[in-house]
Amino acid sequence: METFTGGDAVCLALKAAGVDCVFGIPSQHNLGLYAALSRHGDIRVIGTRHEQGAVHAADGYARATGRLGVAIVSTGPGTANAMNGLYEAAFASSPVLLITTQIDSCWLGKGRGFIHDAEQQLAMLRTVTRCAERVTRAADITRKLLQVITDIRSGRPQPGAVEIPTDFLSQPLAREAVSWQEPAPSAPNDADIERAAQLLSGARRPLLWLGGGCADAAAAVLDLAERLGAPVVSSLNGRGVLPHEHPLYVGCQTHLPAFRELLAQADCVLAIGTRFQALAAQYWTLPMPALIHLDVDPTVIGLNFPTAVALTADAGVGARALAQRLRPQSVDADFLALARATREALAQSVHALCGIDHSRIAAAVAADFPADNPIVCDATTTGNTWGNYLLPARQPRTAHYSTSLAIGPALPLGIGAALGTGRKTLVIHGDGGVMLNIAELATAVEASAPLILCIFNDGGYGVLRDLQRGAQQNAFGVDLHTPDFVALAASMGCAAQRVADADAFRDALRVALTCAGPYVIEIDMRALAPIQLIAPD
Repeated sequence: METFTGGDAVCLALKAAGVDCVFGIPSQHNLGLYAALSRHGDIRVIGTRHEQGAVHAADGYARATGRLGVAIVSTGPGTANAMNGLYEAAFASSPVLLITTQIDSCWLGKGRGFIHDAEQQLAMLRTVTRCAERVTRAADITRKLLQVITDIRSGRPQPGAVEIPTDFLSQPLAREAVSWQEPAPSAPNDADIERAAQLLSGARRPLLWLGGGCADAAAAVLDLAERLGAPVVSSLNGRGVLPHEHPLYVGCQTHLPAFRELLAQADCVLAIGTRFQALAAQYWTLPMPALIHLDVDPTVIGLNFPTAVALTADAGVGARALAQRLRPQSVDADFLALARATREALAQSVHALCGIDHSRIAAAVAADFPADNPIVCDATTTGNTWGNYLLPARQPRTAHYSTSLAIGPALPLGIGAALGTGRKTLVIHGDGGVMLNIAELATAVEASAPLILCIFNDGGYGVLRDLQRGAQQNAFGVDLHTPDFVALAASMGCAAQRVADADAFRDALRVALTCAGPYVIEIDMRALAPIQLIAPD
């Protein structure tokens, strides 16, 4: 009988939590865990090319599936490399577990310069996680892992981390039975639900504002919206909770001037699962009426706008409780007409920013790319103007973006989403941002990820170039030497082509949709009508 080790204990804990896929990089410090993963064989291990990519991919997997995303790295430089991925996952409220190592327990805390010694690693991890723990006894590996997983899955999802001394992963242990239960969703206070229901029932011009916290509550939220008959807007992470074509859905372009009048006319807003991030809330200058704020995290309620009623609860539980208490009402017809006009005005505003060529490219994606498949946008000119706003989302967990507005994470996020769902995934990148994680294209090829990577090439950091131009500054530090992305993709074994107009893009997209693995489309932005970054008044 094979010896049961600390690495096996990690595998049992992961399987108890329903994990069947992890992303990571092997190191001399985590080989004991990799040996156990090899022995068990029922957890897929995706090898990435950088620890940041591993965490981003685990994040993309978690966002697209709603399941726990897991990354495995090693102590010291490996963990330091993972920090950016944890930061993004925290910003996006994504359930990601980082499993890392520590130096051998006999050298820990002695400061003697053991290879990859990182005594303050746990403190570093706690800056970007809600819960990070160090295993101090090999026998505690399973308990510590499940403790952190429970925290990750409780309330508002947040990343967590566990560090395990290297020698513990190979240490023989007594085999133990392992079980774990998903934390129960929290219910709202009954008196608060009654107050909220009274306020909503008395409103003639109610508006719903949905965030990413509604992703697993779509049926309950849709029922509530239809009972109210109220217009609905969403954050970017809340796209798809109401299908894009639903008659009550106004859009997610709350940052544009055209939205302001609709909010000003509303007499009550019910916000569910959102914290009103800066851009979406026009830097908190919006004329917010009486606000009912429902969120599982009490710390975000009232944080950016004062509330009339605070409801701390799981989005689905809270939405169902509200729906049961609502009294019959009718929404003001003029307000509904304004909502329909606002939807049209918001779309026209985005098209005005895009110009004819990018509008046609967006139309080609909307027409040919399956609307139930994931789309991931980087913080790039194309994503920030039309990728996040024009492409339809009919289901939750299909529209994703760099929530912290960092450049670079979209490619590994897309790999995680593609592998997690098994669905063709579209990634929208700029030539500057894609270079931060371009090595992960090799990961996509190796894993046969069903991915279409669209690289919009304008020869630099286009967003920053336009900001400099808007400030009447000379372009400085923003023009880049970029590679031949078609040749680069080919060198990694990935099919690719370059296009310079909307018709060629449509044809390339159709070819890419027939390919089983990853496919790269490089788009020459300099041949297209330019995008504006400033919304018209």
